[in-house]
Amino acid sequence: MTHTAPQTVDPRGNAPDAYRLDVTHVHGDAYDVDIRGHRLLVDQPTEAGGTDVAPTPVELFAASLATCVAFYAGRYLKRHGLPRGGLRVHAEFTMAADPPARVDALRVTVSPPPALPAQRHEALLAAVEAHCTVRNTLCLPPRIDIGLAP
Repeated sequence: MTHTAPQTVDPRGNAPDAYRLDVTHVHGDAYDVDIRGHRLLVDQPTEAGGTDVAPTPVELFAASLATCVAFYAGRYLKRHGLPRGGLRVHAEFTMAADPPARVDALRVTVSPPPALPAQRHEALLAAVEAHCTVRNTLCLPPRIDIGLAP
């Protein structure tokens, strides 16, 4: 994640450098996500009981990885004065067959811009692998605490 200003400590005792988002039930299996005033909607497919009005949380998880990869690929290109036009990132994932429910595999493919010389392809990939915050987080997973509000 690129730098954003730290936030102040809130009454719940969150750390001053914690990033926050809020999720609120909308209807059925749909939830509204508020991130710094940006709104997203998540839902489930109809075959899973939702109304399919938005991506699932797991799809957003994969999208987070793909967009982070795209961002850092774009940053590499910009830093080297290379065009970003035509840069594409494709992601796909599979779910594990055994419990617990989880993503079993993620595959991300970067299609560099056509103007990128072939001799720069490895450097582009290395830059993405070194700097993509979401990838790095998956490789070195954070502690996850889930609790109930008082």
